[in-house]
Amino acid sequence: MSLFNYGSSLNSDRRFIGAEVLSNRRVIKSNSSLPLAITCGDPAGVGPEVIESVLREDSLCADDCFLIGSKQWASSVSKLYGLNYEVVGHPNYIPQPGAPSIEGARIALEAMESAAVGCREGRFRGVVTGPVSKYWMQQAGFNFPGQTEFFAKAWGGDPAMAFVGKELRVVLATWHIPLREVAKSLDAATLEKAVYCAHRLAKRLGVKVPRIGVCGINPHAGEGGILGQEEFEVLDPALDRLREKIPGLSRCLPGDTVFHRQRQGDFDVVVAAYHDQALAAVKTLEFDSAVNLTLGLPYVRTSPDHGTAFDLAGQGKANPASFAAALKLARELTIQDTFA
Repeated sequence: MSLFNYGSSLNSDRRFIGAEVLSNRRVIKSNSSLPLAITCGDPAGVGPEVIESVLREDSLCADDCFLIGSKQWASSVSKLYGLNYEVVGHPNYIPQPGAPSIEGARIALEAMESAAVGCREGRFRGVVTGPVSKYWMQQAGFNFPGQTEFFAKAWGGDPAMAFVGKELRVVLATWHIPLREVAKSLDAATLEKAVYCAHRLAKRLGVKVPRIGVCGINPHAGEGGILGQEEFEVLDPALDRLREKIPGLSRCLPGDTVFHRQRQGDFDVVVAAYHDQALAAVKTLEFDSAVNLTLGLPYVRTSPDHGTAFDLAGQGKANPASFAAALKLARELTIQDTFA
């Protein structure tokens, strides 16, 4: 039976049927030295190669990282760099870069499941995930909009999607929903949750008195109600109430300038109303440096901010910088025992 009821390979004792767990080094048992699980992502994408590129230059990986992926990839990379690893999927599977398949998507899914269960069992202190294809994952029976929702189901908690870069730090109030549903989904409670997540993120990153900028949902943040009523009727009143506890909180600001203001130093974290409002700025300005961070969960989960890039896979052209940043951030955030 699957832990998540969509035909995965987890059995009742939470170990994979046919999975191969191998160790090139001693098993790390101390809670203070638990490794970070690294999942391969879709084996046909750029995930495996950017992970290997980062590990090649990472002096801490042998003691600090645990690979989960296909046998060919996990075993070869682990032997090169002295890592512990776990094999998921059919042992004879041979990944073909740039050629996604259901079988490859199942390996990505099983790697995520193994990492999630490993955290719950006390074997990992957090997870850094490789990029997956939502389309191919759905073909393999994945019933979640993305990895964020998957780990929330696996671990419990109330997740929020965030991105942390060199200049931009953004928390999304809504994320994997159609644009036409954003206005009705972004109520006062949803905005309040995002603001508190932004405040905790800023504090965790060392900001003593966080300054939080909030994007409006309409052009020009509604222009006083002329271009939309959501800011006037719902969002600004909620922000005014929250400002009593969070004095550095803005009212709704035009989404077309708030990220420029963050780069100028006006805000420590920005709350975006919806997915592309945030990601257009993040991927334009910090495509190779931003990290996808899931807030609100009992364990840290980070990932690079890019996708599978099947068209680049296997050509040696993929930039590993975002995965390197994801691993670095996961390490920083797991210095303390908990993070949400």
